Amino acid sequence: MEFETIRIDRAGPRADVVLARPEVRNAFDDRLVGELTAAFDALGGETGVRVIVLRGEGKVFSAGADLNWMKSKVDVPVEENIRDAEAMAGMFLAIDRCPKPVLARIQRAAMGGGAGLAAAVDIAVAEEGSLFAFSEVRLGIIPAAISPFVVAKIGAAHARRYFLTGERFDADEARRIGLVAEVVPPASLDARIDELCGALLAGGPQAVAAAKALIPVVSGAPDRAALIPETARRIAAQRAGAEGQEGMLAFLERRPAPWLSDDGEGTT
Repeated sequence: MEFETIRIDRAGPRADVVLARPEVRNAFDDRLVGELTAAFDALGGETGVRVIVLRGEGKVFSAGADLNWMKSKVDVPVEENIRDAEAMAGMFLAIDRCPKPVLARIQRAAMGGGAGLAAAVDIAVAEEGSLFAFSEVRLGIIPAAISPFVVAKIGAAHARRYFLTGERFDADEARRIGLVAEVVPPASLDARIDELCGALLAGGPQAVAAAKALIPVVSGAPDRAALIPETARRIAAQRAGAEGQEGMLAFLERRPAPWLSDDGEGTT
């Protein structure tokens, strides 16, 4: 698969999806939206890929939507504007629904849609000093495409502040409200991403995917008792499957699980 605006770097079971428009601070245009969607759809189906890292080339993670691209849509028909908006929303959904665990490596800034990417991944790690904003209202627009993922991550109370003010906030505040999981010194960012990849590779690949799929099913459910049949079905299926059986047997026999190498690091 050939790309112009992104790059995929591979190392064993890890795939790094790299936003490769550093000249515009990795801002989105229609080509990047389509390529990023296609990349996550494809990687989600690759058995050899077990963890995905989303990162930005250059000094900045992502400045969000390319304003020149958005300006070019001013005079197009409403139907085309809707299609573009739906495509962007589909990009965030492809990341959110990817069956593989997805991390974001955030340096310097994640603005607008860039902050939306942080919300769509499973684990976002930011370097100290990074800045974030849902700045759409300051441009006379709204953060509609990213809103389902951001509100799920930070909650309505924080969205009611930052969606409406458009103000910038730092990495520590992003961690406090739940947008990012960790904040580390810039020199430690890559090492921490590597450590988290190792932690994700320590789990059974089918179990990790099943655990990720479980979260939206139970999140926000008003009746916990009604979830019992579904959650029971899911644990029973995993426990009775080959991976669950092998994993529990390996634990009891004090040997590495089949998906681990002898040194305990994850492998395919």
